[in-house]
Amino acid sequence: MPLEYRIMEKEKLTELLEAQGFEKGLIDEIITTGRLKKISKGSNVITPGMNAKEIPLVLEGTLKVMRQDKDGSEIFLYYLEGGEACAMSITCCLENKKSEFSAVAEEDTLLWMIPMTLMDKWVEKYPAFRRFIFKSYQKRFDELLLAIDSMAFMKLDQRLYKYLLDKKQASGSFEINKTHEQIARELNTSRVVISRLLKQLENEGKIEQHRNKIEIL
Repeated sequence: MPLEYRIMEKEKLTELLEAQGFEKGLIDEIITTGRLKKISKGSNVITPGMNAKEIPLVLEGTLKVMRQDKDGSEIFLYYLEGGEACAMSITCCLENKKSEFSAVAEEDTLLWMIPMTLMDKWVEKYPAFRRFIFKSYQKRFDELLLAIDSMAFMKLDQRLYKYLLDKKQASGSFEINKTHEQIARELNTSRVVISRLLKQLENEGKIEQHRNKIEIL
């Protein structure tokens, strides 16, 4: 990797860590002990059954976190954006557990991989890191509650529209490059149902549909 590129990514990482309020000593340790990882769109960062030794911190791009059952069916849980780490991956690393979820790059994504062997030390040594971990748990817990609420109390058309808005929020774009089949898999329903509901949302003036692309209005 060219020197100029490494310097640019180090500056980006430093800005993200400073925005979290991390102490200078902690920032230095994260930069020194971690490594950069480039993930192309659609690639898996974490897969079910993986025994991860590193925690991914998103520098640029978006990760989609999914839960998978024993039959291979998946359901969308939440997105991870710049400056965020996955609370479930932290738990798996600290407890040396195999992953029960998957994390997939929604677009070309840059990650900073942090070795889990330093987590205990940083939690004890740096108050800002403790707050970051607790904040990560709280945010993911809140999002999981929203996911449960949407499945339990929302009609599927409401869940679909919330899914589209969440995707817009995570990507920062009003255009969603997803097929009906992909959306159906993530919401654990059929393509026919999703196609019908998207047409309904289009008739209500909430979206416009194009080939393999949906535009939020």
